[in-house]
Amino acid sequence: MSVPLALRERVLAAVDDVADEMLDFAAALVRIPTVNPPGDAYPDAARAIGDRLARGGFAVSLLEAEGRPEHTPAHPRTNVLGVLEGHAPGPCLHLNGHLDVVPPGAGWTGDPFAGVVRDGRLHGRGASDMKAGIAAAVYAAEALRRAGVRLRGRLEISGTVDEESGGLAGVAWLCERGLIARGRTDYVIIPEPFGASRVCVGHRGVWWFELTTLGRTAHGSMPYLGTSAIDQMAAVLETVRLELLPALAGRTTRMPVVPEGSRRATLNVNAVAGGQAGEPVQTPCVADRCTAIFDRRYLPEEGLEPARAEMQALVERVRSRLPELRYELVDRMIVPPVETPAGSPLVAELARAIREVLGREAELVASPGSYDHKHVARIAGVEQCVAYGPGRLELAHQPDEFCDVADIEASTRVLALAMLGLCGASAG
Repeated sequence: MSVPLALRERVLAAVDDVADEMLDFAAALVRIPTVNPPGDAYPDAARAIGDRLARGGFAVSLLEAEGRPEHTPAHPRTNVLGVLEGHAPGPCLHLNGHLDVVPPGAGWTGDPFAGVVRDGRLHGRGASDMKAGIAAAVYAAEALRRAGVRLRGRLEISGTVDEESGGLAGVAWLCERGLIARGRTDYVIIPEPFGASRVCVGHRGVWWFELTTLGRTAHGSMPYLGTSAIDQMAAVLETVRLELLPALAGRTTRMPVVPEGSRRATLNVNAVAGGQAGEPVQTPCVADRCTAIFDRRYLPEEGLEPARAEMQALVERVRSRLPELRYELVDRMIVPPVETPAGSPLVAELARAIREVLGREAELVASPGSYDHKHVARIAGVEQCVAYGPGRLELAHQPDEFCDVADIEASTRVLALAMLGLCGASAG
């Protein structure tokens, strides 16, 4: 629906008016250490977001992920959902951000949870990924309210848990219960940190698998009487390095994945453990078991089954050279590629807002990793889903994480105009 220029300008002025308040809110969220694992302080963050939404007229629910094994008395999985009903029929726009942050790790030059604004940047773990994005979504809606906008349809904002560990108690849980669903939800925006001029339309596929080589134990002083599972795994890993990785590096996708290196198919060895690794006392034994966990990012052009067959064939080639090799290959996680349909009205509205706010064309990108888009598409069946929010993707999970204030403010303007355009509006 076309929105009068005067109303759009009024909304942008309202965003400017709430800018300081929004930064204070984002900083306050950073100061809540919602570290995952194990899932600390989720109820505190959910209540902080819910209280702010309630003051803006949203009907707020705190939703605990009952039935999920992660949801425990020590670490409750508390999600928050705010719903603002419009004054006339229209579409439902849902904005979702995740509450959790990864552990800060080493290398910080300051307190990772200080949540301070300094030198034009919001500093702290989660500043980019993605508490600035949550604040931008909340205050884009608040700007519309203060500008006297009467929305059509329904505007929803949620804060959910565990995205960093798969999102099963968060967005997936909401989708399974029909709170995000085809027929109920028309559009979903996830304010992940891709920057104020980028709209993210999907991601590559993910295949995590576990390969275990099975040897035969013997006394360590007579290793020739046994078969080392670690030696077998070493042969597999060397073949991966010499044969599979060069092949993957030569495959690129048409999807606009950023950074450029992630347009290729990739494989990462996440972990290797064998023999008596981790045991406090060692005994002289040949390792009879070794396990490696692999993270394979496959392209839509490849497909899961060909990727799986390729790895199986590689291990079989190794076995042709090492007849004693025995192994087990088990899937750990599969996430199909997702992509927002071409010609999406959601993408078009965000692109229009980016043009108006920043004076340049939107850049359509795809994510190097998966995010909660996967649950919205697969479980809820909602095709009109994108990621758009402030921050630098490369700073996610890094020490001294920050988010530029200018990026937060620009993204909030874009989100406010997109809300205005998608839900339709009139002046109050």
